Amino acid sequence: MLKGTTIAAVRKQGITAMAGDGQVTFGNAIIMKHQACKVRELYGGKVLAGFAGSVADAFTLFEKFESKLEEFRGNLTRAAVELAKEWRRDKILMKLEAMMIVADLQQILIISGNGEVIEPDQPYIAIGSGGAYAMAALKGLYHHSALPADSMAEEALKIAASLCVYTNEHITVKRIGG
Repeated sequence: MLKGTTIAAVRKQGITAMAGDGQVTFGNAIIMKHQACKVRELYGGKVLAGFAGSVADAFTLFEKFESKLEEFRGNLTRAAVELAKEWRRDKILMKLEAMMIVADLQQILIISGNGEVIEPDQPYIAIGSGGAYAMAALKGLYHHSALPADSMAEEALKIAASLCVYTNEHITVKRIGG
């Protein structure tokens, strides 16, 4: 399990939103930063990406993924698959310890260094140390509230932060659509 962050994404009513907390943890005992931004808009604001894992690794992955998006003209699935293949094969990239959620208005995908590209069955997903808490919150909120996607992602992160010591309440929310 990756420690140090929680990322949640949800699609609802023509909006895709992604939220990430701001905590950067060094080792198991030191909080180095409270307000890191782990969620970005890519491809001219048409794609959202968030990472869980090492900060330096994440910057590398953001750059690689954005170049794949450009190469494949915004095709999220193709860019994700090509990044996962490169991540798994490249001797330097394969040492990166991170996971990513990438999303556009049609789909949400998880990309891992094991070469996995996973599209969840439901229109929401969460990763990171507080991912299970955020995922449970998203499931309840999605099915039993009228909250819009961005509020739902933020509330899921707040719930995760109340339970996970590696997740804080300095939350960044990005949205596309609507």
